[in-house]
Amino acid sequence: MTQGPPSALKADGARLVDGEFVFQAEDFRRIASLLHDEAGIALTESKATLVYSRLAKRLRSLGLESFRDYCALVAGADGADERQRMIAALTTNVTRFFREPHHFEHLKTVVLPPLLAIARRGGSVRIWSAGCSTGEEPFSIALTILSLAPEAADWDVRILATDIDVHVLAHAREGRYSVSNVLQVPGDLRERWFQREGDRYRVAEAARRMVVFNELNLMGEWPMRRSFQAIFCRNVVIYFEEATQARVFSRFVPLMAPGSFLYLGHSERMVGPAAERLESRGVTIYGLKGAGR
Repeated sequence: MTQGPPSALKADGARLVDGEFVFQAEDFRRIASLLHDEAGIALTESKATLVYSRLAKRLRSLGLESFRDYCALVAGADGADERQRMIAALTTNVTRFFREPHHFEHLKTVVLPPLLAIARRGGSVRIWSAGCSTGEEPFSIALTILSLAPEAADWDVRILATDIDVHVLAHAREGRYSVSNVLQVPGDLRERWFQREGDRYRVAEAARRMVVFNELNLMGEWPMRRSFQAIFCRNVVIYFEEATQARVFSRFVPLMAPGSFLYLGHSERMVGPAAERLESRGVTIYGLKGAGR
């Protein structure tokens, strides 16, 4: 999964990877095209081995004999569920609690104090975690809020958490994590906002109440009609070519409330028309121009 359009492929009939199943240039082209159309992700031929290794498992599970058969399945009218599984197999859901901690420090010290003062008086606060994976990011946002206002779950403070992968969303809704995952949470927050359940920890009910998990493809329709005071879209657009990144960033801008912030991943930078509307406010932190703070 890399930026940039797919490279020139070998001739049809050429075998890209030696293995159990024949994997030809035509198969790769069909998979790459479908992944780009469905999820905006651009694959180059350098990823052929990765594609083969991850999808060969699906062929075995489905009892298919060839990648040609698999391509026919995912492209067909009855292939919607397997397309979801294909996208999940070809994307990497690497995440952890409080990843890129400077973003949460900025959220805690700059963004939240005035917003929580408004919420305390009955106002609303909305934050969006776009590409939330298994939930560590939106729950880190919730824990940051609760560290400042333990009663915030009873206010109109909500975090929208979205992802294209329905399987990781199911995990996120449970809010259960291994001991090694939870050790990444600062000790005071871990003690107060997690409950031990056997060999796992579960996020406290107050934090779970603050987060709403929904399926959303960033390439599709966005049903949101209200603005957000902060948007986290971190380590998501690295899988998109630059033109697709630019389209996504441009769609964020109208959903940003005055004084709001957009957080990107450590290797991502603002591109396209949105760069004319947003300015850097820190390392991979962007705010609307002229909005102060």
